[in-house]
Amino acid sequence: YFSSVMRVTTSEFTTSSAKVEQCPETDKPEFAFIGRSNVGKSSLTNMLCDRKSLAKTSGAPGKTRLINHFLLNDSWYLVDLPGFGYAKVSKKDRASFMRLIYGYFEKRENMVNAFVLVDCRVEPQKIDLDFMEWLGTRRIPFSIVFTKIDKLSSTELKKNLAKYKKRLLETWEETPQFFLTSATSKHGQQEVLNYVEYCMRVWEESL
Repeated sequence: YFSSVMRVTTSEFTTSSAKVEQCPETDKPEFAFIGRSNVGKSSLTNMLCDRKSLAKTSGAPGKTRLINHFLLNDSWYLVDLPGFGYAKVSKKDRASFMRLIYGYFEKRENMVNAFVLVDCRVEPQKIDLDFMEWLGTRRIPFSIVFTKIDKLSSTELKKNLAKYKKRLLETWEETPQFFLTSATSKHGQQEVLNYVEYCMRVWEESL
């Protein structure tokens, strides 16, 4: 599916929603970006769009508390979901974030693929693996995006990826599609965008 090259020519912030019902009309395909707080979601969003500050980046985790829609190329939505698993918000807030996230995935019929972001430097985390399993049991298509690969040597990166794959294969018959990215060097930008394009074609054919 890497035959075509997608470029992001226009990107604009559309809306923030505190409830799934407030999200935009479901007439365009959506790609959700989700991960634990501080995994580099905003930086990745900006990198994919070639924009410096389309999504607000913050050193303080837990910044995204709403569902944020960005319209790209007037043809698809990049959806920035709240980070999960951040310890500094109250249990009650954490539970309401998860309700919002689960509600989004269960109700948005135009959600084509979820990109689950994982910091490549960190050991496989139960919270990430559980979330992927939740998506899998509900047949919600997802891919894994390993972020911050510029922070590791290629040897360490290989070692960490091998560990992750081994852990995934305890549950999955095969590992999900995954991407290696760096917001700093823009590594992986084209691969992720090409995959979006591929998924959009499949989605349009299924309508």
